[in-house]
Amino acid sequence: MSSSLPKKVVLLASGEGSVAQALFDAVMSPDGKLYQKIEIARVITENPEAGILTRAERAGIETLVITFQSGSERSAWEAELHRAVSASNPWLVVSAGFMKILSPEFVRSFRIINTHPSLLPLFPGAHAVRDAIAAGAIESGCTLHYVDEGVDTGAIIAQRRLQVRPNEDAQALHGRIKELERELIITGILQLLEEEK
Repeated sequence: MSSSLPKKVVLLASGEGSVAQALFDAVMSPDGKLYQKIEIARVITENPEAGILTRAERAGIETLVITFQSGSERSAWEAELHRAVSASNPWLVVSAGFMKILSPEFVRSFRIINTHPSLLPLFPGAHAVRDAIAAGAIESGCTLHYVDEGVDTGAIIAQRRLQVRPNEDAQALHGRIKELERELIITGILQLLEEEK
């Protein structure tokens, strides 16, 4: 009986939350692909101004802000984050634009996935789209991968591809990649659920 219960997911995010919104919609709507399959237990951010907070509150999802002060003790901040994630006993932790590097100890504690706006292993890091444009890439896309101890080096779960348009700037390309990311996060979680059957 318990296997049919929704699996708990904790979301880590720092920004506006457009990818997270796609996840909310897939979980909350009766015709959503993840309806009654997962439960978003809470959204955690280090950014008190993050747009994701408004989106989560509108969806009725618990939120928590754990602010990171530059110059403060990073280990204390991460210990608080660890406690907050652990409290939900999540099946999965989803990093959706979470802009902090997590320690090896933290990433070994949970099953964490992340979407990244490039075809990894190409263009890891925080400026992937800009780097792809600068390199003259003719193809780009996004990657869903496990978070490991490196920066965007974890095992790849799935990817989506698109062609870079002539004279396309980073902002336009990133907008199109985000559309792919919104679909990929949902199908990727469905894939993980299917693998556990």
